[in-house]
Amino acid sequence: GDADALLTGLSQKYPSAIRPILQIIGKNEGVNKIAGIYILLTKKGPLILADTTINVNPSVDDIVEIVINTAAAAERMSIKPRFALLSYSNFGSNKGELPQRMQRASEIIRQKRPDLIVDGEMQANFAMDNDLLKEVFPFSTLANKKPNVLIFPGLASGNIAYKLLQSSGVGEAIGPILIGLDKSAHVLQIGSSVREIVNMA
Repeated sequence: GDADALLTGLSQKYPSAIRPILQIIGKNEGVNKIAGIYILLTKKGPLILADTTINVNPSVDDIVEIVINTAAAAERMSIKPRFALLSYSNFGSNKGELPQRMQRASEIIRQKRPDLIVDGEMQANFAMDNDLLKEVFPFSTLANKKPNVLIFPGLASGNIAYKLLQSSGVGEAIGPILIGLDKSAHVLQIGSSVREIVNMA
């Protein structure tokens, strides 16, 4: 209780840095899955990406928990979250285990947390282009409410997406921020700059 937060990982591989955090600090009460989020500070406002660092192949229940925990983290930062659950399919346009998983998670979240704005599954271009979404899928709960949180179906897509966006200069990146832990502890990217460390703090 002497410190409010912990930052580590500057010179360690991610798995080596996160292991003692999980073993010593552990998960918050009632949390089954922790997750890693990135916040991109863009000209159009903050954009949160989850999960980008932890869960390789999350189940429906994992995705539901990631959304609910990300909502809590966003609200602590005074961001009203609007969620797009991403896939290679739009509202059942393609069959497959992955889009069905995201679609089912979306249904469960709306039942558990009707106060949250959430929709999907949807392709990333529809999530990012509200005019296109309104034109093709006007029934979407995100029409006229552009999402500011993107939920990825797996670690590969989440990690690739945030690194592409970060490298392309879309916005300044803060993260990865670990959510679901009992205390505030975060693992920096190896070789983070002073600016990145300050942003995380």
